[in-house]
Amino acid sequence: MMRTSEIVRKTAETDITLQLNLDGVGNAQINSGCGFLDHMLTLFAKHGRFDLTLTCVGDTFVDDHHTVEDIGIALGQAFAVALGNKKGVVRYGDTVLPMDESLILSAVDLSGRDYLGYDLQIPTEKVGSFDTELAEEFWLAFTRNAACTLHIRQLAGKNAHHILEGSFKSVARSLRKAVAIDEAFADEIPSTKGVL
Repeated sequence: MMRTSEIVRKTAETDITLQLNLDGVGNAQINSGCGFLDHMLTLFAKHGRFDLTLTCVGDTFVDDHHTVEDIGIALGQAFAVALGNKKGVVRYGDTVLPMDESLILSAVDLSGRDYLGYDLQIPTEKVGSFDTELAEEFWLAFTRNAACTLHIRQLAGKNAHHILEGSFKSVARSLRKAVAIDEAFADEIPSTKGVL
């Protein structure tokens, strides 16, 4: 069973094409128009072992907000499509990840219900030209469209780059665990409701 998806999203603000393979090896070809986000999504693909191809032409001459949010939307949609009815998935995943002085906890539930618990204290407004507040917008857009519960919590850290990099790596590894197929329950939906 191929768990792949392709999302094409065109608005007045962005033009996005995204391909996702949940059972990949971590290959990434990312061109978002936002260098820091390219770096974060490359890390995300590598640590989640997701194959991810993304191109985005956005109105970055205004700022990066529309690009970051719309890519979060497209990536969330891609996960939802690739997961299908979620038969056989582990469903839950969590990771505590050290990134030098930073320590980031993430936990995910592929519940079909969107919720973001976001608790990062990022000490600067920018990393390079990237507005650090946009990280929360990205994950909010992702959770709404993937229909998952996601908690991201900073346990330690004072370096903005390390906090953000640690958070993307941690979430990727939590998602990797959650989307994995549990062979003992490969033909079951992991819910007493019978649907996720």
